[in-house]
Amino acid sequence: MESVKYQLSDVQIPRAWYNIAADLPRLAPALHPGTGAPASVDDLTGIMPKEIAEQELSTTREIEIPDPVRQLYAQWRPSPLFRARRLERALGTPARIYYKYEGGSPAGSHKPNTAIPQCFYNQQAGIRRLTTETGAGQWGSALAFAGALFGLEVQVHMVRVSYHQKPQRRALMHAYGATCLPSPSRATDVGSRILDDDPDCPGSLGIATSEALELAMNDPHTNYAGGSVLNNVVLHQTLIGQEAMTQLDMADDYPDLIVGCAGGGSNLGGLVFPFLGAQLRGGDSVQVIAAEPEACPSLTRGTVAYDFGDASGLTPLMRMHTLGHAFVPPSIHAGGLRYHGISPLVSQALSEGLMEARAVPQTRCFEAGLAFARSEGIVPAPESTHAVRVVIDEAVRCREEGRPRVILFGLSGHGHFDLASYEKYLAGELSDEAFDPDGVARSLAALPDVPGSAGQEN
Repeated sequence: MESVKYQLSDVQIPRAWYNIAADLPRLAPALHPGTGAPASVDDLTGIMPKEIAEQELSTTREIEIPDPVRQLYAQWRPSPLFRARRLERALGTPARIYYKYEGGSPAGSHKPNTAIPQCFYNQQAGIRRLTTETGAGQWGSALAFAGALFGLEVQVHMVRVSYHQKPQRRALMHAYGATCLPSPSRATDVGSRILDDDPDCPGSLGIATSEALELAMNDPHTNYAGGSVLNNVVLHQTLIGQEAMTQLDMADDYPDLIVGCAGGGSNLGGLVFPFLGAQLRGGDSVQVIAAEPEACPSLTRGTVAYDFGDASGLTPLMRMHTLGHAFVPPSIHAGGLRYHGISPLVSQALSEGLMEARAVPQTRCFEAGLAFARSEGIVPAPESTHAVRVVIDEAVRCREEGRPRVILFGLSGHGHFDLASYEKYLAGELSDEAFDPDGVARSLAALPDVPGSAGQEN
């Protein structure tokens, strides 16, 4: 029989997270929004426990995973690596295509990889409630799941357009015992101000983050939990790439190209950073492509500058590719990729030439998702279809050029809660949302003034 999956045992779950900050010495620090000085652990402990604050600022290469966290990971980790042989045959490509599948977690995506440790550290700190934002709902579902395991109350602010597009996601959060509100909401001052100005505001991850932060800052028993972008979140996701390296050893292969979808950057970074770290320390070189939505292209059309991670300017200032924290992205169905900026770690890797970015339109992504489903049997989440689109394009290029490259990509979650979006595509009711350069220009004009931080557009 042809091998199609490569699986590891529970004892092979990584014992440490990999921190690429140790290998990116030119990474700019996060800044305190009031003083402009580099953020300290004490600056962050008002909204997160000390252990997570230390991870956020750490430049230590490996950070040990607590045993209780590894034990909970064992419910679904290590996740399988698949060889996409049927897709290869369907495309007639000489490329060897592998995908790391994260949809087998209880929440259906890669997000519990960070939800579990965040809830663990918060419970240890005596916190009673966590607040957060979510786009398509994968992160909200994951935090709701982890909160139930640790006895924490969870309140999720879900981007309003996704709240209505994906009712099954909010139902899953409720099933786990969490509260889910459409954002902007009347539960916060920032949400109320936005609704007063625009009652039909579709919301954004930046707005939802502001709402979650406001609640955390005003209650000593409540902390904020981030689902992407932050260094500690990307750190926790490096389980994905570490496992993939071991599994590719089993397959006696190594990737020439790695592709991941890019919104906030945690899925992409989690997959590629262990490979890039090995490259930076003298190992084999890999090509990396970040696949982002054409309607919200922070990497391909954004500016490198210090910016806030939320719409109302409550977060530390992060140097990253950004469309401006005031930007409200179009209502694409890949709600998890509708974010104005991206992880500073991913942004730095792009700036140093360690990866490239490619923007792809919504309809071509759904087309690729269906092609993948009809060959491999898994319906990808809309976010994941961005990676699938680029992989198919590159595999076809291999066919045309006669190059048998090894391609690895991250299938970050399943699309079982997104079938209504697929139905719209099949009915011809889904269109490509246009990039809004005027809206971005207005948003970039509102960037905070940080001396010496001006970037350049890509």
